[in-house]
Amino acid sequence: MLAIIVLVLTALAFAWSMGAHYTGACMGMPYATKSIALRPALGLMAAMTLIGAAFLSHKVLVHVGHGILTGQLLVIPAIIVIGVAFLLTTAFTQLRIPTSTIQILIFALGGAGLALGLGINWLAILHLVVLWVLAPFIACGLGFLFTKLFDHVPWFNASESARLIGQALVLVGGVASLTMGANDVSNATAVFLTVHFSGPLLAGLIGGLGLAVGVLTWGRPILERVAFDVVKMDMKMATAAQLVQALVVLTAVAFGYFTSMNQALIGAMAGTGLARGRQTIDRKVMFGIGRGWIIGPGAGFILAYVGAWVYRAILGG
Repeated sequence: MLAIIVLVLTALAFAWSMGAHYTGACMGMPYATKSIALRPALGLMAAMTLIGAAFLSHKVLVHVGHGILTGQLLVIPAIIVIGVAFLLTTAFTQLRIPTSTIQILIFALGGAGLALGLGINWLAILHLVVLWVLAPFIACGLGFLFTKLFDHVPWFNASESARLIGQALVLVGGVASLTMGANDVSNATAVFLTVHFSGPLLAGLIGGLGLAVGVLTWGRPILERVAFDVVKMDMKMATAAQLVQALVVLTAVAFGYFTSMNQALIGAMAGTGLARGRQTIDRKVMFGIGRGWIIGPGAGFILAYVGAWVYRAILGG
């Protein structure tokens, strides 16, 4: 019973950290264009994230909970996996570097599974890795093309059009928040299904509460980093970046895969910046984000492997 309590608390901590970490991916563009203020942006995201996690996450929870490891993951190794993902996500948030929590989690599961001698669906992981490598480059190219296209649409230059676009960006940010809750809550609470603690409804609700609290209490740093520090954004660039993010993520979901909302948005933002000229891109920040995308999954794999190996060797797992 104590181990289950620790697992739930660890999952809640991870969900809290994730909620804070994804504010930029969901509300960065409407906030960057001043279409919405800070507190309303965080409030809208928290509400939509909770709804998505509680009511729209069931299929993803089942997929992540049962689709990566073919062996039985016990409670203490599950705590190790979620704990590693929580610590790494929190570290990246503290450093204000957007990363991919789903990539950290999947590699942590793989590391723990390998150390414990469990069956691992390596083909599924390989498919995800290929998608994760390609997605930012595809988003970058589309961001460039869409920005160039919008530059030739006179309608964008009218003040009334700018107001409508701003409202649309806020709406899309709300939908992105709903999507994030539905897809990413599984990172924290899919292990509830793996260890047979709960069904999808309770797992989604618990994780959704953690996500929402994270958005409200610690969401500002990453929101401001994505909105203001990576690329100097105008209305056309923000619209292009948000549209490309939606296209990339939803296309992946349509084919049964999940990709990083952060990577899709940052890649699209890089493309919009290239369309305006390299001087609009903070290359130091961009390279730091790129390193984070590599370090995060690798560190997740190594730390989870070591933790699970210690559990198996010393505690008789």
